[in-house]
This record gives sequence, C-alpha cells and structure tokens, in this order.
Amino acid sequence: MDIRMAGTVNDSIVDGPGIRLAIFVQGCTHHCKGCQNPQTWDPDGGSIMTTDHVIDAMKSNRLLKGITFSGGEPFEQPTPLIELAKACHSLGKDVWAYSGYTYEELESGKAGADARELLENCDVLVDGPFIESEKSMDLKWRGSRNQRLIDVPKSLETGSVVEYVYKWI
Repeated sequence: MDIRMAGTVNDSIVDGPGIRLAIFVQGCTHHCKGCQNPQTWDPDGGSIMTTDHVIDAMKSNRLLKGITFSGGEPFEQPTPLIELAKACHSLGKDVWAYSGYTYEELESGKAGADARELLENCDVLVDGPFIESEKSMDLKWRGSRNQRLIDVPKSLETGSVVEYVYKWI
C-alpha cells in the first residue's frame, strides 16, 4: 500500500521513549502557527513510499522500541498507518502518534472511521494542536502545554482519558 510521506528518521530518540522509527506523513489541514514542520502541510508534497518499505525498515532494526507517526497529520492518512501499526505490534513493538486532533475528536469518529481505527491501533497519543503561546522546551515528548500524552488502550477501556506514565526501566 502507498503512503505519502515527508520522510523518516531512523534511530530517533526524541519522538517517544527508546530508539524509534519516526514516520513523518505528508499533508496537514491544521496549519498550527509556529509548527516545526510546515513543509509537511501540502498534501501533494513529499514522496510516495510503500508500507512494505517501512515494514522492512522496522524489521531490519532490532534496537527499535517502536514507531512514531508524526507529520503532517497522521490521522489524515489513516489506512496505510493502520497497516504499519499492526505490523509494528506483530513485531512486539509499540506505536506512538502525534496529532493536532484531540483524543475526544478521534475517539468519537469526528475525524472519520478510519481515523478511529488508527487510534485503536496506537499505544500512546500526543494529542491537540501545537499552540505557540503555550510552547515550552521543558515538556517531554510534546511541544505545548495543551498537548497530552494519552495511554490509548487504557483510555478506550475505561471510557475516559488516562494519561500515559513512562516507567523508567
């Protein structure tokens, strides 16, 4: 399956815990003021890559803790990312996603049924638009104070948002 991507970063240590394969999708309708990746906004930009290529990259790096979907807006290209998330989980690794949508918008299906399915295949969601006036360099794995780190499986199970707590091993 094809996916329009801005690029990938192998061995990322800033897009979630551990060594990660960061996948930057192309296209975003949020257009947050102060966005660190405005070059990813154009839905016709970037390049086409196959999900098989990304899965091969996952399999070839035995040090990966997981993958991180960023962008652009991952939930605007949910179908190929669902495939990648399932492949990642089959390898025993975790899936993080950054989104300008809130958990509530994704969970309710406001962003579409496929976006809801992608949410269901994520372990952690960093949700909410980047708000420049709430920017802080002191926040771990997020850019502005309004954004939350959400434990998706626990949130879906309980029916309310459960914040992610990182356990140092």
